[in-house]
Amino acid sequence: MPHTPSTTHTAVSFGQIVKAAEPAFAAVLSQFVYNKPVSSAKWACLPIIIGGVILASVKELDFAWSALISACIANLFAAFKGNENKKLMETDGLKDRMGSVGNQFALTTILGFLMSIPLVLLREGSKLGQFADLWKTNPILKTNLIASGLWFYGYNELATMTLKKTGAVTQSVANTAKRVIVIVGVAIVLGESLDPIKLLGCGIGIGGVFLYSIIDQLLSKKAEKTA
Repeated sequence: MPHTPSTTHTAVSFGQIVKAAEPAFAAVLSQFVYNKPVSSAKWACLPIIIGGVILASVKELDFAWSALISACIANLFAAFKGNENKKLMETDGLKDRMGSVGNQFALTTILGFLMSIPLVLLREGSKLGQFADLWKTNPILKTNLIASGLWFYGYNELATMTLKKTGAVTQSVANTAKRVIVIVGVAIVLGESLDPIKLLGCGIGIGGVFLYSIIDQLLSKKAEKTA
């Protein structure tokens, strides 16, 4: 839920840029909370990714503290989600009873929905009648809501499948890579600012993501040649 305020209180691009720092949150949690060490080489790549985020944010005119804080909270929750999902996949007995990654994602989604109901009723319960009227009279709202829900569910299920084959930090890094597409695409569609500094920051961030994904393999090959 914190992800939504991060994109509604300011430009969509700014929310996506701040959320690109998600790998740093995932790395810290993996290293110090879940006892899954991240290599020194990969730690060294994280400042490059974060530096790209900062550079891309420097010229952002639609800065809002509420959006920044919401995006950081969303990063923290996403990091916990990735680590907990990975932990669940590795729990003997439980992973067998679930049957598949798709079933695991479906269960966590249902639980998340049920836990969010009290907060939704508390914050926007008074608007349910208005929403019901819009649902009945506005076919565009109905179509877009169903379509966005299906796309979002499919995207997150694929992200969970990626998590099974990699790890929480790598999955967060891959999630960061797709944000450049979102930043550029949304800027074009909504006419948001996308100056050269922001493009350079995006390029540096994505370069850092690519380096993160291959750095261990490069160093291991170099060590084999030296030996």
